[in-house]
Amino acid sequence: MIEIERLTKRYGATTAVDQLTFTVRPGTVTGFLGPNGAGKSTTLRMILGLNTPTEGSVTVDGVPFAGRPRGLRHVGALLDAGDVHGGRSAKAHLSALARSNRIPLGRVDEVLAEVGLGKAAGRRIGGYSLGMKQRLGIAGALLGDPPVLLFDEPLNGLDPEGVLWVRGLFRRLADEGRTVFVSSHMMAEMEHTADRLVVIGRGRLIADESLAEFSARNARSSVAVRAPELSLLVDALRAEGAEVDLMEPQFAIVTGMAAERIGELAHRHKVVLHELASRTSSLESAFMSLTADSIEYPAGEAR
Repeated sequence: MIEIERLTKRYGATTAVDQLTFTVRPGTVTGFLGPNGAGKSTTLRMILGLNTPTEGSVTVDGVPFAGRPRGLRHVGALLDAGDVHGGRSAKAHLSALARSNRIPLGRVDEVLAEVGLGKAAGRRIGGYSLGMKQRLGIAGALLGDPPVLLFDEPLNGLDPEGVLWVRGLFRRLADEGRTVFVSSHMMAEMEHTADRLVVIGRGRLIADESLAEFSARNARSSVAVRAPELSLLVDALRAEGAEVDLMEPQFAIVTGMAAERIGELAHRHKVVLHELASRTSSLESAFMSLTADSIEYPAGEAR
């Protein structure tokens, strides 16, 4: 379990993380979401003791991680897949980690096989693709068989097969009772991966809830309506409290009313419908809307 209490990190006049409080529990895959620059990486580094908080506290299973000897047995982490010595082989890299954490060297071959790098174990990492480096980083996180695992943008560079494999891996790790914390700036990834979401923006907590709760609260339902004489229906829809966004003279998006009720009103007012289709906004669009005010460099913004 990871427990974060009023966690704050300042760099001079800049506040990267601002009074964060949340708990990452075992047995679930928790997605850590936010736009680029939201403070996700800084938070992960404070969890691992790589950065010192300005205020607040963070513990892993009740203890600050920096105070644990042989850390890979307690927490496995992938922060930057490219932060490895390109001249070493994958096996040499993991063997060095194993020795420094008193992990049996036999474990190196096990995790390399698990991530699909068994045949490439002797190759220099400098010749690896980004996807292969991601797999190597995941192997390093798994090396100590830890109860807590942190992953920062783990799907970068993976092909579709690799993405499916990682999703299955996270599910298995959570089902084994481990704490799995996955950072990303893409809601579309977490929609298929996470059970629970922690969303931050500009270092502040925006949401901390299950994926189902986030979906119910933020995904917006609407109905597309197309009719040759749509104007005859619009007043009736608005009179009953529906919100009508007239896109074209014969086409509108209606919110606040079910398609069945719209059809009943159309029948009552003798309006012929050419289209009546329920729509639900994607979680990606809901996430973008929720974090719109937290984007550090919005596209199209004047400099």
